[in-house]
Amino acid sequence: MSDQPKPPSTPHPPLQHTGHPGELVGVGEDVWMDVIHKMDEVYSDLLQYEVALEQKNAKLEESQQFILSVLTSMSDILVVCDRNGLIEDVNRSLLDFTGKELDELRGTTVFDLFADDVARAQARHLLTLYGDEGVHDCELPLRARDGSTVPVSLNCTPRYNAVGKSLGMVVTGRPVGELRRAYQALRQAHEDLKRTQQQLLHSEKMASLGRLVAGVAHELNNPISFILGNVHALQRYAARLEQYLAALHAGAAPARLDALRAELRIDRILADLPPLIEGTIEGAERTRDIVDGLKRFSAIDRDEQQAFNLAEVIERAVRWVCKATRESFRVRMKLPAEIPVRGSPGQMQQVMMNLVQNAWDATAELPEPWLDIEAKVEGSRATIRFHDNGPGIAEQHLAHVFDPFFTTKPVGKGTGLGLSISYGIVERHGGQLAARNHPAGGAELVIELPVSG
Repeated sequence: MSDQPKPPSTPHPPLQHTGHPGELVGVGEDVWMDVIHKMDEVYSDLLQYEVALEQKNAKLEESQQFILSVLTSMSDILVVCDRNGLIEDVNRSLLDFTGKELDELRGTTVFDLFADDVARAQARHLLTLYGDEGVHDCELPLRARDGSTVPVSLNCTPRYNAVGKSLGMVVTGRPVGELRRAYQALRQAHEDLKRTQQQLLHSEKMASLGRLVAGVAHELNNPISFILGNVHALQRYAARLEQYLAALHAGAAPARLDALRAELRIDRILADLPPLIEGTIEGAERTRDIVDGLKRFSAIDRDEQQAFNLAEVIERAVRWVCKATRESFRVRMKLPAEIPVRGSPGQMQQVMMNLVQNAWDATAELPEPWLDIEAKVEGSRATIRFHDNGPGIAEQHLAHVFDPFFTTKPVGKGTGLGLSISYGIVERHGGQLAARNHPAGGAELVIELPVSG
């Protein structure tokens, strides 16, 4: 390399010095301005870089503080270890659990935390077998600070660096006793909630039934009065028949028997007996049906599943509610003869009574209140519409009409549970209950239910 000829160098013009030593000749003011500008740019970049670096340092400190606060507040134990199981860091919960300080634990293996050799062997096997996949909900005993053995539900997750190289494991765990107590508390809360729901359902039923006592009493009064009148008539007829039979068995003369027969109107009694008996049976059956309806309505029959005719349930609900309202409240029904539904007739009767009662409450102040009920069965679905001529539902209330305890009635006039419970009952029967304002005015509530085959 040194033997090769070098290219001739271009001669530089000699620097010319002025009278001042060190002053460059031929460098103009523009060159110095460019140099100063470049220095300003570099200085500005350095300042911006320093500001950005300080901001990143502040964010890093904030992140570290956040992670530290999270680790400190964790109730679960946490251990960070390397690939060989050596402990690098732990949280406060583990220190409290073991009764040791961080300096005592650093450098020891995570396996030393387990209660016995069997647990340590199981832990080594699991971390070796599933080291790259993690271990979830593995129950192993750990040694507590008082020397006792505490079963702990452990989760082990591998950790990696920026290039994907394994750095070790993060082990978290919670004493199983705490989990069991938490599950027990959750189960108890669930049972309390179910019991409260049943009590609310039953309370709303009883509240509805209490409002309709007068109507039900009137409903029962008709057949009972009919039966009572027939029984009195039968009692009188029995006395006449007894008198006539006594004369017959005493061997009275035929002329005397004929006169007595005419006097006691035996032929008329014999003609009246069949309709009297039939009427009494009909009144008794009607009373029985009313009592059965009351029993079904008041019973808590959440799991009852039977086939029934929803049209009969609607008619009975309308009859009961209307007995307790003003005579001016007209309910027009357009129902098919059969709406076959499967479920609880008592619960569905509560729904129908709630909707009819709500319609009456909404129209009670009107001079001519009315409610139209129309039902159709199309395919496998039945649709029942309740349309009243009340003021309708305010737009801001439409989204909340089925919320528990939501009511627009004055205090003491409603519980706010009727529509909420009705909504839940319809859903349990596989249907839907919706509310809207009818285009012609008033509110409209629509029930859709699956029909049974």
